This record gives sequence, structure tokens and C-alpha cells, in this order.
Amino acid sequence: MLYIGVDLGTSSVKLVLMDETGKIHGTATKEYPLYFPHPGWSEQKPEDWYAQAVEGLKEVLKDVDKSQVAGISFGGQMHGLVILDENDNVIRPAILWNDGRTQKQVDYLNNEIGKDKLSEYTANIAFAGFTAPKILWVKENEPENFKKIKKIMLPKDYLAYKFSGTFCTDYSDASGMLLLDVKNHKWSEEMCKLCDITTDMLPKLYESYEKVGELNPELTAELGLNSGVVIAAGAGDNAAAAVGTGTVGDNRCNISLGTSGTIFMSSKNFAVDSNNALHSFDHADGSFHLMGCMLSAASCNKWWMDGILNTKDYAGEQSRIQKLGENHVFFLPYLMGERSPWNNPNARATFTGITMDTTRDDMSQAVLEGVAFATRDMYEVAKSIGVKPERTMICGGGAKSPLWRKMIANILNIEVDVPACEEGPGMGGAMLAMVACGAYKSVEEAAAAIVKVDKTEKPDPELVAKYEARYQQFKTIYPALAETFDKII
Repeated sequence: MLYIGVDLGTSSVKLVLMDETGKIHGTATKEYPLYFPHPGWSEQKPEDWYAQAVEGLKEVLKDVDKSQVAGISFGGQMHGLVILDENDNVIRPAILWNDGRTQKQVDYLNNEIGKDKLSEYTANIAFAGFTAPKILWVKENEPENFKKIKKIMLPKDYLAYKFSGTFCTDYSDASGMLLLDVKNHKWSEEMCKLCDITTDMLPKLYESYEKVGELNPELTAELGLNSGVVIAAGAGDNAAAAVGTGTVGDNRCNISLGTSGTIFMSSKNFAVDSNNALHSFDHADGSFHLMGCMLSAASCNKWWMDGILNTKDYAGEQSRIQKLGENHVFFLPYLMGERSPWNNPNARATFTGITMDTTRDDMSQAVLEGVAFATRDMYEVAKSIGVKPERTMICGGGAKSPLWRKMIANILNIEVDVPACEEGPGMGGAMLAMVACGAYKSVEEAAAAIVKVDKTEKPDPELVAKYEARYQQFKTIYPALAETFDKII
């Protein structure tokens, strides 16, 4: 049988068609516009997502036996606010995860309601990207639109609703709304009251791998599929990507070196660190996960190589870096401010330790090491509350660099596995559809059967010791500069 994973991203929707062995039978990518109506705002039209998802489905299905399609599920951009009226019309364009208009509402939630209360209600504190501050923004700035709201949903859930007619979401994606009681798997009545909404405006909650309905008859006919195609709830993009790298079950880890960087750690046990430095969310496998997000990861290297050195020869530049663990130059990778673990939009990137004998290669090395050290910062928070994975998967564009993988392995002192197949949230979505259709009994079983390791980077004890000394120096830099960042912004 065949299963489709729909990855609803910020710039495009990507579809992956797989069978239960993990073989890819087709992929498709369809782009749609991103709108910036004011500086710092970021919006999209949900109608565009649906239109392009349908076109992507047609493309990915064109050369296969359509009678074999059993299920569809999703991985989607998190945190976005989609609001519908009583006639199921979209009230206004979706406000996206990377929209920065809600700082006033975030400050209200964190400072007036209080971070302790928010953590008690939801296991998390407010960030500008989260959904609840967006709801408060609409209430304050667009009261006529606020009065029309009958349904509140996340981006991928709009597709699920259009596909199946079921008003649904999953626990992993809902965890990023600041409306979910993550520990107890239910909507927070307290947060709903704070946002002046009711729980009946929110979707029914499902596990990511649960069937929420079937593809509606109209779309079934349009695509030429058999009736009864299962629609599964799906997951937030990071949780879906984690499924696709086998980061499920207890004490597993995945590091993504994309434009931004994440460290994602699955756990059977619920955990929250005292400073809410990491997000504590429900996972697509039915358990929990901790996630740290740094806003600039591979983008730091792109900025340095493309913008400063004016070169595209990334491999050539890295080939000259030889003296690992011995660099006296440090780089704070906060080009866009920082989310985890500091939650400081005023943080800035810096080079520290430059002397007359500093070389171009030292600077290039420092950029790569700075991202790895900042990843270690997040890893240390998880270790402090008992989540201590001994190896990690690695994915994203930066993971293609053998040198960067070596740095990660030795700076974190952890074995780093490269997956044989990397198809991101779409692959995870397809695997969730498999579980919903009964091809596998659990997400863990699916991951064990499908996810394979291509190669592993093991830490070297001598290099680990050198990098440990460097990390102890690195971790003093941000605290020393934190007040300065606030003054120079």
C-alpha cells in the first residue's frame, strides 16, 4: 500500500509518497506566496495552501496505481493562527510562526500574568511566534475579526479540515499554541479565559497517528482515488521530522542544522526545566519531547561564506581547518537574536578572541564551532533535568558537512548518526499515516522498520577533552554581554 506525507512549510508544500518499507515512490513540491504587509509581519493565505496541496497530490499520484493509496497525513509549520467564521470562511490571512508583531502581548503574558503561571498552565512561557499572543493581538487590533471567530486552528489542521471535514489537531502541534495543558493532554481552561475564547472554538485533540476521518468524496473523485482513504492527524513539523529520523521512544535525539537549528529529545517522561529554556511539548509518538531552537544555525555559515568571504566554495574553505579544539576565536551565533536557551531577541552575534595572528580559517572555524557550542548549551539544559541521550541523528543542510558533524560529535561528546534517507516532515507524515492505517502497531515500530543509519561520527576522547575546555570558555561569553546587548540594540 502507499501513504502520502504532506509537509506544509513556510515557502512550499512538499509531498512524499512511500510504501511501508520506506521506499519513496514519488515527491512533489508546490510553492505559494509569503506576504509581509508591515515590517516584522509574516502572513499567508490558507486558501493557497489548500490549492497547492491539491496540485501536489495530483503530481505525486500521476504515475502510480492510485488504488494502492491508503492514507494521508501531515507535518506542518507550527504556531500559525488560522481563524474561520461561522460559514467556515477564512477571516483573515494566517499569522505565521515567524511573525514578530506580538511583542506587546508576549510581554503582557510573561510579565503580567507571569511566567510561573504560564508554565503551570501549559509547561511553557510566551514567545512571539506562539499562537495565543496572536489571538490577543487580533482581539486588540482587529476586534471585528475577533468577534467573527468560530474556529481556531493551526496551518496543517486547515488542510485536514478541508480534506476530511474533521475539526482536529494533534497534541504535538497544539503544544506550541500556549493553549494546551501539555502534561495532562487537554486544553487549558485558564489560557482560554486569558485569550477570551472558549474551548469549543478549538479543535478536537488527537494523537498524531490517529485516524481523524476519510478523504471527502469530492476530493477523492478529483484525485481518482478509491473511497476510504484515511486522514491521520499528523504533527508539527519538528515532531514529524523527528519521526522521520527515528527520534521516538525514550531518550532519543535529533539535531537539525537548517537555516535555524533545533535539538529535539524524545522522552517517555514529562519534564520542564526551571527557566523554560527549552520547549516542553507532547510528541507525535504519544509521549513527550524537549526541544531547543536557535534562530541561526546553517544560516550563520551562509552569512559568513556568501556575505563576508564572498565565496560559494564551502567545502574548500572547510578543508583548510585542521586544528580542532585549539581555536582561540569564539563566535556567538545570534545573528537573529536567540530563542533557546536565552529567549533574548536583543542578543547579537559577536567574534571574541581575535588577535593579530588570527586567520581567515580561524574565523571560519569559529562560526562552525559557535553553532555547535550553542547546541551544547541546549543539550546541557536537557541533561540537567535527566534527559541524557547518548547518540543523536543529524539532518538539515549543515549536516552534509563532515567537519561540522565531527565538531558536533566531539563538542557534545555524543555519537552522531546520519540517516540513510532524509525527507523531513513529509516522511514522518507518511509514517504516521501508516500507523493510522494499521500497517504498523506504533510509531516506534514504524521507525524501527523504516529508518536506517548511513554513517556514524564517533567522538574522539582526546578531542572531546580539548573541546570541553573551549566550551567552558564559550559559555561565559553570553552572560558577560547580555546587559550590553540590551543597551546597544
